[in-house]
Amino acid sequence: MSDEAQAPEPRKSGRALRISLDAMGGDFGPSVTVPGAAIALERHPDCEFLLFGRESEINAELDKHPALKARARVIHTYTVVSMDEKPSQALRHGRYKSSMWMAIDAVRKGEADVCCSAGNTGALMVMARFCLRMMPGIDRPALACMWPTARGESIVLDVGASIGATAENLVDMAIMGSAMARIVFDLERPTVGLLNVGVEEIKGVEQVKEAGSILREVNLPNMNYIGFVEGDDIGKGRSDVVVTEGFAGNIALKTAEGTAKQIGDYLKSAIQSSLLAKIGYLFARGAFNALRQKMDPRRVNGAVFLGLNGVVVKSHGGTDALGFASAVDVAYDMAKYDLMAKIGTALAERGEWILPGASSAMVENRADENSADKETGPA
Repeated sequence: MSDEAQAPEPRKSGRALRISLDAMGGDFGPSVTVPGAAIALERHPDCEFLLFGRESEINAELDKHPALKARARVIHTYTVVSMDEKPSQALRHGRYKSSMWMAIDAVRKGEADVCCSAGNTGALMVMARFCLRMMPGIDRPALACMWPTARGESIVLDVGASIGATAENLVDMAIMGSAMARIVFDLERPTVGLLNVGVEEIKGVEQVKEAGSILREVNLPNMNYIGFVEGDDIGKGRSDVVVTEGFAGNIALKTAEGTAKQIGDYLKSAIQSSLLAKIGYLFARGAFNALRQKMDPRRVNGAVFLGLNGVVVKSHGGTDALGFASAVDVAYDMAKYDLMAKIGTALAERGEWILPGASSAMVENRADENSADKETGPA
């Protein structure tokens, strides 16, 4: 069977935006996902939910949130993918019948516009790929996350959906990431940078250099490629979108998370070190609260699998209701502002320039021809 499939039917005009939830996903299941959905409903009263999982457990939480109960339908399934299952095991025992699979499948069938899960990341990626298949022309999915920066936020991808990438994969990720940035940041031409070991064009592995050459030459209309960025440029917010392959992206993400926790522990230890330090904290409490809010991972929870025939959002498994609501917010925005259509349009524009497997030399020749046409005018 081909790894590409037909995209689900778009939402019909007049129907409420519908979000399917793997209600059993994450470390805490319905005790987090249901109240999280209730918070999201307060923010987006025009949406409704499909909740997949063990009916009795979901209803016990749903009874505490009457507004959500009126806007939700529970679909019972006993099978649940555990957080420690290997993706292959999860696919074997959870395909067609687990809460995770059924939530994804609702998107494939057109019953929901987007899926959100806090479940096992590897299992979610594999099930989403098997169920939804890849968009035409895309070889592999990418996981895109929101990254707090000195300028606000950036999108970083891939942060672990797959390992390694060709130049064409990196170009595809740049296109998909910029489409997501146009929705999240409301920008016409988001800036895009390729993560590298230096900003000079001679540095880096061949795949990254070739991808940079392609992006620089084609100058796609919906993105502003600014060249290579280094690791410290992510936190500076030098570009709206940072593109890298999954191995480096996941290491960067885990390093940033660990560093943020380390800084928090340092501050807590310093504040408690003496009576004078505790008194100083009282005077600076407002500043510390602002810092805590800025570094709160719940605020930017929700990573998007890009490249599939449908939108799947991954929440952190250990988050609370507020954090899960943030992931649902991301899912809502991706569906409401039609991420799939934006990616499809951008890929069609890419297709006019870049054929699958095209080398940078081919792109350069095409660019030279286009430049010559502009100089000489029509024949």
